Amino acid sequence: MANRPVFIPEYSGHQLVQEKAFEFEWSPGFAEVQKKKNVIALHCAAKRSGILRILEISSKSEDELGRRLSAFSLKIQIGNAKFPLESVYQGSKSFEKGGPYSEVFSLSPRDAKRFIRELNCGKIIGFELEGEKYPLSPKNAFYDWLYIRSLSQHAKWIEENVNYEAFTDIEFNPAKQVNCQARAFAELLSLLKKRKLSRAASDFQFFSSMLRTI
Repeated sequence: MANRPVFIPEYSGHQLVQEKAFEFEWSPGFAEVQKKKNVIALHCAAKRSGILRILEISSKSEDELGRRLSAFSLKIQIGNAKFPLESVYQGSKSFEKGGPYSEVFSLSPRDAKRFIRELNCGKIIGFELEGEKYPLSPKNAFYDWLYIRSLSQHAKWIEENVNYEAFTDIEFNPAKQVNCQARAFAELLSLLKKRKLSRAASDFQFFSSMLRTI
């Protein structure tokens, strides 16, 4: 058995996202078919509790929109160029003995992750991007902010075309990981509904303060 979260945008109050965990039978293995079985099992568990319209956001999604919203597919504007979101996140890390490493921005997400993983620079102490430094706390703030920033220019299309009430990322294990693209997208929808997306995308401190209210 496994336990994984489903993220639901909060459209009223101070919170951005409601997180509900569901237990389901886990299909082990790294094959794509196994991961898709797990997506179906998680969604079925959530649907039994009344959460019906669920979008998996990952490369394993059966829905093209879910695959397109994966952080490995998105790009973010940095200066005059666009780079893979995941590569910018990896290259913005600052460590005890080095960083950031903006040279990895132009690498593929997998190559950027491999480059950073193979470094021996000590513990991560924060992030730095475009001359600005960002803290590790709230723990998922910087990643989520990059994700929201990358999609903010498509706000109108998202508002008119995304008709889901909850979001998952089968690759995300809250016991081992911090960042989750499904959570970040749920936050984006909440900010969009509250008419705060534009400010949050352009002001990290404002976005971070909203996470601290949770």
